Amino acid sequence: MNILEKVRQGFVYFDGGMGTLLQEKGLRAGEIPEYWNVTHPEIIQEIHEMYLQAGADIVTTCTFGANPLKLKEAGSEISLRQIIEAAVGNAKKAVETAGKGYVALDIGPSGKLMKPLGDLEFEEAVSAFGEAVRIGAAAGADLIAIETMADTYELKAAVLAAKENCDLPVFATVTFDRQSRMLTGADPEAAVALLEGLRVDALGVNCGLGPSMMKSIVEELTKYSSLPVIVNPNAGLPQIVDGRTTFAVTPEEFAREMQELAEAGARILGGCCGTAPEHIRCMTERLKKMEA
Repeated sequence: MNILEKVRQGFVYFDGGMGTLLQEKGLRAGEIPEYWNVTHPEIIQEIHEMYLQAGADIVTTCTFGANPLKLKEAGSEISLRQIIEAAVGNAKKAVETAGKGYVALDIGPSGKLMKPLGDLEFEEAVSAFGEAVRIGAAAGADLIAIETMADTYELKAAVLAAKENCDLPVFATVTFDRQSRMLTGADPEAAVALLEGLRVDALGVNCGLGPSMMKSIVEELTKYSSLPVIVNPNAGLPQIVDGRTTFAVTPEEFAREMQELAEAGARILGGCCGTAPEHIRCMTERLKKMEA
């Protein structure tokens, strides 16, 4: 069955964070994690497999920053096509090994501010996102996951690029601050109106906050949305301990708080920064008991 059919049957689970796990594997400060799809494919595949074994249904490719604007600025010697094809291939191999799962092409922000806040033209953003989408769809992704969008104009550019360049399901999640506002001021009701108008297949919130701080946001999203609501929180707010970024929410706490978000109406649940396979394992085990 395709991912939309699975969503209609009950809870669907995303994977968790990638960056922290790569740092544990040796990713250095300032190193571009997307390169590891090409230079360390076995590590990327292993992480995907760990999440699938923990109960995740969807693994997101390690392509958050893989867009031509960011790579050009970084002076990348590895092409966008090489990175995305390798990333989708790594995720597909993990799915084949696990015997289950779906591959989401991860599309993150461009790294530039849109006009009038910055100098990025709308059409340039659509073109950049569209290039990534075409490569990922051709490589065999099952869906497009647009995430961590804080600017509604850039969000619109990414969704239009996905819709215009493939026929895959499109999921989109945005980031809110503690006042339940996006960077450009939109609240949950406005985000729902925009995304439903753009005809995405599921919408929600990710990153920025821990699960307990997302409850009121999820309640607003489920109040206004006619689509499945996604919630992928951080493992709490980041803290610097001994020079390293850490996250305080334990897997058990995460699972308990994610159950509250499921009870508030979220149907697609996973993790973002600071979450690891054990967070996803505890969450899926707890929510499967709730479904039973």
